[in-house]
Amino acid sequence: MTTTEELQERIAATSGWIHAVKEEMGRVLVGQEQLVDRLIVGLLCNGHILLEGVPGLAKTLAVKALSGSLSTSFARFQFTPDLLPADLVGTMVYNPQEASFSPKLGPIFNNLILADEINRAPAKVQSALLEAMQERQVTLGDKTHRLPEPFLVLATQNPIDQEGTYQLPEAQLDRFLLKVSVGYPTKEEELTVLDRMATSAPIYETKTVATPEQVAEARSLVNDIYIDPAVREYVVDLIRATRQPAKIDGGLKHLIRAGASPRGSINLALTARALAFISGRAFVTPQDIKDMAHDVLRHRILLSYEAEAEEITTDQILTRILSKVPVP
Repeated sequence: MTTTEELQERIAATSGWIHAVKEEMGRVLVGQEQLVDRLIVGLLCNGHILLEGVPGLAKTLAVKALSGSLSTSFARFQFTPDLLPADLVGTMVYNPQEASFSPKLGPIFNNLILADEINRAPAKVQSALLEAMQERQVTLGDKTHRLPEPFLVLATQNPIDQEGTYQLPEAQLDRFLLKVSVGYPTKEEELTVLDRMATSAPIYETKTVATPEQVAEARSLVNDIYIDPAVREYVVDLIRATRQPAKIDGGLKHLIRAGASPRGSINLALTARALAFISGRAFVTPQDIKDMAHDVLRHRILLSYEAEAEEITTDQILTRILSKVPVP
């Protein structure tokens, strides 16, 4: 059995590519350290990420920069209301010479998929994407085709423009490991953005500094990172507090319609392990759980009509829950 010291040494030996990827992405991205960290967490956990923010906050650029720094294939979809599932996953093509059908695989057969403005796609397209995300396979005709490894869907969503959009159903939202809220840069960061990007030839390309094999090795180590029983209990207490909020704060009783499912517990523990790995630690701390709680849970809690009428957000509710649940 691996000791904590041995695991710590293995983490130090195998996590060097993370710093290299961050440095390379920093050449084209200004600020957005949390966004970069969450993208790497998604990569380590083999989980899909939903990025939400107004246009122009470098969501697409961040995903392209990540793809460029890894030796992986990349495909971008601009989702529109007239998109068809076949445009995404492929279709069966008839060959008149042989009088037979053969599969033509779609662009989803790449490692990193950027689903731009996912909420503009109709239900059938979202359903096709959901199968690929959950099962990591695509069925065409009578054959099932495995998707490549790693396979990561990074979807963007514009929260302010609701005309001509199709809201993602809760079942599909729950399939995303994280929902990351991308905010505006600081004044200093925006000045740096101007210096770098206010030119007719800005730098968008990143060099390859890591391989899928390094990512796979890191994933196996993430699974070995130690979570103390007290910290595991803390995770479950947080999730249960979203289902029975009145037990910890009477003011939350009528604000939550439905709490997080057990998938929330699983993903909170897994992402906390990934965060510990990024920090070079062989164990999870309660602070890791707190740091990941908003991104893991903000799309797994359904607000009541009362909360929506009072313009209370899931982030505000999660902050209250985190302040009330005892930390081990």
